[in-house]
Amino acid sequence: MTEFNTAVKQQRAVLIGIITNNEDDETVNEFLDELAFLTETAGAVPEKRFTQRLDIPNPRTFVGSGKLEEIRNYIITHDIDLVIFDDELSPSQLRNIERELNSRILDRTNLILDIFARRAKTAHAKTQVELAQYQYLLPRLTRMWTHLERQRGGIGLRGPGETEIETDRRIIRDKIARLKEQLEKIDRQKATQRKSRGKMVRVALVGYTNVGKSTIMNLLSKSDVFAENKLFATLDTTVRKVVIGNLPFLLSDTVGFIRKLPHHLVESFKSTLDEVRESDILLHVVDISHPNFEEQINIVNQTLHEIMDNDKPTYIIFNKIDAYRWVIKDEDDLSTKERENITLDELKNTWIAKTNDHCIFISARNKENLQELRDMLYGKVKEIHTQRYPYDDFLY
Repeated sequence: MTEFNTAVKQQRAVLIGIITNNEDDETVNEFLDELAFLTETAGAVPEKRFTQRLDIPNPRTFVGSGKLEEIRNYIITHDIDLVIFDDELSPSQLRNIERELNSRILDRTNLILDIFARRAKTAHAKTQVELAQYQYLLPRLTRMWTHLERQRGGIGLRGPGETEIETDRRIIRDKIARLKEQLEKIDRQKATQRKSRGKMVRVALVGYTNVGKSTIMNLLSKSDVFAENKLFATLDTTVRKVVIGNLPFLLSDTVGFIRKLPHHLVESFKSTLDEVRESDILLHVVDISHPNFEEQINIVNQTLHEIMDNDKPTYIIFNKIDAYRWVIKDEDDLSTKERENITLDELKNTWIAKTNDHCIFISARNKENLQELRDMLYGKVKEIHTQRYPYDDFLY
């Protein structure tokens, strides 16, 4: 009897980035590390990276002709399926690059949209992702039809061909209008649900993607929110009632932020972040083991500034202290050495603690220093609760 291998072959990808005057090789490699993680999250295998130093991206092909030829030769020699760029490409760049390389081309936005489409579970998240996909697709429609004619699958919709482009543009515009109406209806339902919760104090977990927000949510609420070591494991905002001591409050886990988060997704997911806007306290979770955690803090703060007008009490939770590596300078020879798993008291005396007010160091995975987090939360929530309910005797 003949046996057939039904396993899906993993697609192999090359990653492309440019080094501008404002960046160095190390920074761009860190950006490509994140792009590689995105690629793996989407289910492909990043095989090789190509970088080129340019003042500005080539308006026609993003990279220069020589670099493009180098990439084409590698694709042919190593049977590569995908070419992924670490920036958003214009419709003409996508069309020109695809013609030159004769391969499937994705940019960073397209890749993130694909991950969001895979991760969306609820009607709300699926509608938001679909809206962002159509908004991304509309200006690229001509290129996308010819692209998808040669593909067995991909992001967006299949089309019959060039002769129906104008009809399809109108169809997509109508679809975008209907999706926006659908989102408005869902948003009104969500607003009604929030009002029905009364005036309980609300705490929101925010932070870069994959910093451990869902794991902290599970520990504090004793629930089972999906958590995974992949980017964007959580798309839908999850709200749980938490009781610390005798004090109840609502805790929400939100979608993680990321560098160069596509504009369409920011707009589509603003309604998801209503829980953040309407919260009383923000817990900004940071992966302290990440080499660029300071940049991640800045990215989250910038995104929060885009979606919120007013400042809220914010407390930084430095997570993953079990994986933190501390570089110590030897004053004799100025060389460096690394120590892993430093003590909590040592962390509290580092520059990180001294330059960040209201911060706590924990390891959600090892459940280290969670009591200090609970005590801090109890105190902050109680302060707001007593202002809101001054005659509530059960707290005393």
